[in-house]
Amino acid sequence: MARGRVFHDGTLTRPRLDHPECVAVHPDGSVWCGGERGQIYRISADGTTLDEVASTDGFVLGIAFGPDGLLYACDLAHRAVFTVDTASGAVATFTDGGERPFVTPNFAAVAPDGTVYVSDSNQQGEPGGGVYRFAPDGSGGLWSSAPLDFANGLALAPDGSAVYVVESFLPGVSMIPIGADGAAAPPSPVLSLPGTVPDGIAFGPDGRLYVGCYEPSQVLRVDLATGAVETVLADPTAHLLCHPTNLAFRGPELFTSNLGRWHVTLIDQLETP
Repeated sequence: MARGRVFHDGTLTRPRLDHPECVAVHPDGSVWCGGERGQIYRISADGTTLDEVASTDGFVLGIAFGPDGLLYACDLAHRAVFTVDTASGAVATFTDGGERPFVTPNFAAVAPDGTVYVSDSNQQGEPGGGVYRFAPDGSGGLWSSAPLDFANGLALAPDGSAVYVVESFLPGVSMIPIGADGAAAPPSPVLSLPGTVPDGIAFGPDGRLYVGCYEPSQVLRVDLATGAVETVLADPTAHLLCHPTNLAFRGPELFTSNLGRWHVTLIDQLETP
């Protein structure tokens, strides 16, 4: 397996890193995450300092940077997606879902052209929700209404042809092809992960799909061409990895948030085939 370490330990710091569900990397190399009271945190690129930049005054789930430099943050309490100006800390409502309001907006993925995709987990045990699609101005709404079993993390295919979505209680990952007109094709399962609760996904620089599992605490790597699944890092003690949720790459380095603790993990010895 690869080697991991604690990138930033916010257990006893002020501010405290409050059970981060999400993680994203800024173009300047800093690492951003959110907290369960709506905090938006910035960790310096070297992992030494933590600052609270803004707050939604809610419960932050997934976050993602857009090409405009804004941070998009899904908020469970407000059932909305906010934008955060990382320079000023200004928070603004991006969307509440439109005509079909969000139930549980969980994760946002932003395409290079600024199109924003958002998963809605609906209620646990009630497949539904779906995936939403919005223009950079916030216009849009439900994009794929196919019932998904707790839609969670999203990742855009490297070639932009599809949206991959975690179904945490399937459990596995499905793919939604993006039509030439931007419409959603019916989803199809591409990965089954029995005995796990997958949460977040990200494509690595090697083109493989990486999966953060809330249970058991581990990160998996998937070759979608062959279906081969291997363990990148696992922690049966749930300390270095503790219910890892979202993932983010900074070059070859892989960061994971840990919803069960107060730190961000860095996998910096990521061995690839």
